[in-house]
Amino acid sequence: MEITNVTEYEAIAKQKLPKMVFDYYASGAEDQWTLQENRNAFSRILFRPRILIDVSKIDLSTTVLGFKISMPIMIAPTAMQKMAHPEGEYATARAASAAGTIMTLSSWATSSVEEVASTGPGIRFFQLYVYKDRNVVAQLVRRAEKAGFKAIALTVDTPRLGRREADIKNRFTLPPFLTLKNFEGLDLGKMDEAADSGLASYVAGQIDRTLSWKDVQWLQTITNLPILVKGVLTAEDARLAVQAGAAGIIVSNHGARQLDYVPATISALEEVVKAAQGRVPVFLDGGVRRGTDVFKALALGASGIFIGRPVVFSLAAEGEAGVTKVLQMLRDEFELTMALSGCRSLKEITRDHIVTDWDLPRIQPRISPRL
Repeated sequence: MEITNVTEYEAIAKQKLPKMVFDYYASGAEDQWTLQENRNAFSRILFRPRILIDVSKIDLSTTVLGFKISMPIMIAPTAMQKMAHPEGEYATARAASAAGTIMTLSSWATSSVEEVASTGPGIRFFQLYVYKDRNVVAQLVRRAEKAGFKAIALTVDTPRLGRREADIKNRFTLPPFLTLKNFEGLDLGKMDEAADSGLASYVAGQIDRTLSWKDVQWLQTITNLPILVKGVLTAEDARLAVQAGAAGIIVSNHGARQLDYVPATISALEEVVKAAQGRVPVFLDGGVRRGTDVFKALALGASGIFIGRPVVFSLAAEGEAGVTKVLQMLRDEFELTMALSGCRSLKEITRDHIVTDWDLPRIQPRISPRL
């Protein structure tokens, strides 16, 4: 079967991967309402295309934190990629580099920051979970900096792990032939089988629940790298992120894996963008499966988007070639959307190019005349 869109990789991954691994990547929290809504919310945003504009030349390039990239489509951190394919994060790093875009490496990667750096040049960010042992955090950040990573994406929505029922049913744990490479040699306990999800038990034991805004400022004292705050969904927190010195904001609901019944990220995006008032760039992750989704996010004020699940599903299906194809398909679809909307560069994409369900006038009920 010829793959013609990003979504088709999920079914192939489901056939290829052990149930425990596929369910870990694919599932969301509790009722998985937000998991569905991350996709469905995009479908309720419609285009207002402009016509008779010369679109013979289209420029997709942009700059993120001062780094020039080929398109506003980047790779989100997804954990334990060697469960999907033996090359794991190596393959993803090479595909991102070849596409001229940014890869974010998860703290919980099955390849270390040094190993990913060894794949060759590329712009890479490091996603950080804050452990109870702050020496471990400082050491990790220094290693990422030394390995040439360009920013820290601080995940702030995981003081505890969301209730992912598939992982509980499957007694999820990291396969025995793999390790969380960034923590090798550190006495931090293992992700062993537990009464429910091995990952949930690991997080409960290791991740610092006291994490607060002062820790965003603390991080700035141990690194010169810009810090992106990942997991913002409200205007209030967007303002606090700016006050705390964040270099950028990632609107994210953790792939709908934490608190269920939070809004889709595309629904929360505009509120966050307005609160940031242009002082820092705002990015989006969650639910992007089409080039049209990328356009909608940019029209609502995002400076770029990150994709997660399409990477692990395509990695499972075709390794590095799969990730390369996902990036190319999204790029091609996005370029076509720009052309058919009458936009030749990212700065020409405006709020006027879309209409959302919250823009529509509320229809007043008609009052029947009295008889």
